Amino acid sequence: MEGTKKLVIVESPTKARTIGAYLGDDYEVIASVGHIRDLAEPSELPSELKKGPFGKFAVDVDNDFAPYYVVNDNKKRTVSELKRALKGADELWLATDEDREGEAIAWHLLEVLKPKVPVRRMVFHEITREAIEQAKQNTRDLDISLVDAQETRRILDRLYGYDISPVLWRKVAPKLSAGRVQSAATRLVVDRERERQAFRAAEYWDLTATFQPAADAADTTAFEAKLVRVGDRRVATGGDFGDDGELTPRALKANVVGLEQQRAERLASLLGTGTAATVLSVETKPHTRRPAAPFTTSTLQQEASRKLRYSSRQTMSFAQSLYENGYITYMRTDSPTLSSQAIQAARKQAAELYGAETLPEKPRVFTGKAKGAQEAHEAIRPAGDTFQRPSSLKGKLTQGEYALYELIWKRTVASQMADAKGSTDTVTVGASVVEPGEGTATALEFTASGTVITFPGFLLAYEEGRDEKRGDAEQNVSLPQLSERQGLGIADPTAKGHETSPPPRYTEASLTKRLEELGIGRPSTYAAIISTIMDRGYVTKKGQALVPSWIAFSVVRLLEEHFSALVDYDFTAEMENDLDRIAAGEAARGKWLGEFYFGTDAHPGLRGVVDNLGEIDARAINTIKIDDEISLRNGKYGPYLEVFDEKCEVGDDGALKPRSVNIPDGMAPDELTPERAHELADAEPAEDRVVGLHPQTGKRVIAKNGRFGPYVTELPDEGEELPKGQKPRTASLFKSMDPATIDLDAAVALLDLPRVVGQDPESGAEITAQNGRYGPYLKKGTDTRTLPSEDAIFSVDLAGAQELFAQPKYGARKASAALKEFDADPVSGKPVRVRDGRFGPYVTDGETNATIPRGDSVDDITFERAIELLAIKRAKGPAKKKAPARKTAAKKTAAAGKATTTKATTKKPAAKRTAAKKAVDPARSAAAKKAAETRKANAAKKAAEAAGQ
Repeated sequence: MEGTKKLVIVESPTKARTIGAYLGDDYEVIASVGHIRDLAEPSELPSELKKGPFGKFAVDVDNDFAPYYVVNDNKKRTVSELKRALKGADELWLATDEDREGEAIAWHLLEVLKPKVPVRRMVFHEITREAIEQAKQNTRDLDISLVDAQETRRILDRLYGYDISPVLWRKVAPKLSAGRVQSAATRLVVDRERERQAFRAAEYWDLTATFQPAADAADTTAFEAKLVRVGDRRVATGGDFGDDGELTPRALKANVVGLEQQRAERLASLLGTGTAATVLSVETKPHTRRPAAPFTTSTLQQEASRKLRYSSRQTMSFAQSLYENGYITYMRTDSPTLSSQAIQAARKQAAELYGAETLPEKPRVFTGKAKGAQEAHEAIRPAGDTFQRPSSLKGKLTQGEYALYELIWKRTVASQMADAKGSTDTVTVGASVVEPGEGTATALEFTASGTVITFPGFLLAYEEGRDEKRGDAEQNVSLPQLSERQGLGIADPTAKGHETSPPPRYTEASLTKRLEELGIGRPSTYAAIISTIMDRGYVTKKGQALVPSWIAFSVVRLLEEHFSALVDYDFTAEMENDLDRIAAGEAARGKWLGEFYFGTDAHPGLRGVVDNLGEIDARAINTIKIDDEISLRNGKYGPYLEVFDEKCEVGDDGALKPRSVNIPDGMAPDELTPERAHELADAEPAEDRVVGLHPQTGKRVIAKNGRFGPYVTELPDEGEELPKGQKPRTASLFKSMDPATIDLDAAVALLDLPRVVGQDPESGAEITAQNGRYGPYLKKGTDTRTLPSEDAIFSVDLAGAQELFAQPKYGARKASAALKEFDADPVSGKPVRVRDGRFGPYVTDGETNATIPRGDSVDDITFERAIELLAIKRAKGPAKKKAPARKTAAKKTAAAGKATTTKATTKKPAAKRTAAKKAVDPARSAAAKKAAETRKANAAKKAAEAAGQ
């Protein structure tokens, strides 16, 4: 109704600005910046609830899995602003995204704001003037089924993580995590690496030759062909061998022949002696290629990874920015369908750019497997009924956004273009040779194929990328005009050896594709899944390949052996289907969670599995056998080899004490073969190298390779016992130093650190140069300054030190120039900048600093990603410090209440525990003082004796 004041709430400031431009003066658009509340952390619950049903998960599992929500600290100001704006509004419009997550954000806003004015739910899948106008005319009520589905997923992840992660902490390593979907994805990557470890390469040979038509032929173009048959047997190719290095049963049944080097080279030699060849057949087949469907979330991430080398996270960040600025449709969808207006827009542009002949008679209609109500119902495409051409957006988009928009535009236009047409010619050439010792000639057959595109169709606009595949690469040869029984000359016959290749590692693209094939995850979660397993250290990238860490092997092994159903691919996929059923209103949230957690006749349930775990052998879980002598162990400080051989010492009980051998950093698990493990074990360790005798102390100085890197140390003299608590002097090597080549002078200089640079003329304080946890630095009393390099520790003089101390300390220096600048943060209201800091680039609004994670580059950071990082940092809060033992923390009251629905809600509590005073035993305290005095007296006595000598 005109004249009424309407408050519209969306998730992001960018979306707010874009929508605001299409709404009239009666609308005020404000961003919530994502969720305003979440499940409470159990440690943050009010004290009266910590021992109750909410205490373990902040979810009451015995009361229909009622969650206990709190408003995030970093959103309290936002909530206050929203409530203030709502007071002056006549209507509340919730315009969050149309998927489960967006519906849940809208529901949480409704629960917290408790509006007393009419509420409308406005949804759209693109942000254009027409789409917003249509959405205004077609508002709806909140879809509680979608909310239930999202809430079920959130509670499910809380139950899973909080029950299983502590097992990983106790049995594998601290700070690890398990997740319903991330664990299955980690298992996929580990399983592929296991396949690579078990793989045994097979050697096979092939033979190629160049065939030349006669000089008087109509077409004298030479071409290359490959040997495919020897006699009546097909020549084995890479695809005929299994991962065990042997011919597969199917290949054996087909009676293929594997060429060995000697025979392949012999046949090549015989063919080179003037042997003639004949064309046995020429076959021509029509060739047709159809365009790929428009992008879904999964295919967009796959193609952006292949063609643009974007990570899933980068792709979704750019896509979200494009969507919120009105350039593309909603970016989380599993539907390849295009609306009628999009089809017409694509056909129109194809005709304008490539000609009317490139259009098929009828529009193409693509359908996909729908995953339920979670997703939008149209493919990712350029927004509007007239697509903006990429060239018109240059200068308006960042480089990353532009490349992704161009990819989406090309794919959409190409999807409505005609098939590519052509023909594929295959020529078979015969020759014969007489092998030594054979009475009859051996018939040889060669083939070559070539495809000629006569009508490019959609290829004028776009060609889909491909993932790495195993086996022999397809060859497309340019063939001359040939006829049967035509004579050919043979030139350059060449025998070439090959080895079969192991299964290729997953890339982000192929892992996303595999997750989709298995039904694990949904469009809104693919990027988060891959980011999570990388952030947790389970997977790293080597080029584009995803390589599992050794710790991932231990985690997956523990889950497989003790939580097998929970990492089963089919079980995980079935859970996704169940969540879709809840979203569609076909299943009850509480009943389903009860069956998952408490179990059914067919499944023991999460609680049943955890309660009946039994004994877990942590050593066995963290040991990966290489062979009978060597195992890999995941230890406290990382992976290492545990070796039992003749070099081992014998313990007091007569048993061998295993040796520990470091493995090189960055070595992938499949590279640690038994042969390589023995090489590492047999190598002479550099740790035993004596550098020389210290010129002052006369002690031996040795270079060692330790768990934390190479270092030098002084060895005590034989029979010398160091005073209790005293250790030999030790110093880490600089990054530029090698334990195998370091000389005595350098070693002594390291051991004598910190180096005294001189005395400060003003204060008289001693200035020293040394290496620390965060690198080289100068120290003067309690004041410090960073040195530019490790070498500067030995080269800086007093004047240089004074110059550094004259400059403001790092934290107080003039702010460095921003690498990027954005609009004001919606929470703090201050400009957001990307800066280069001491420990790498970070995002800041002047109040909160958030490190840019590994995997994100500065160039790819968008405003939305920047405020997301700041929001995550604020949600974590400041580092918690232990309260002083003698101070009692003041208690704060916490209000708890229930929402209008069955779900429990509350404000975030701020209760703290009272620090308990530790009782002091007077007798023990007196004894400790007496012992300290005795030690002091003994030390003084020894010093006096040493001075007398």
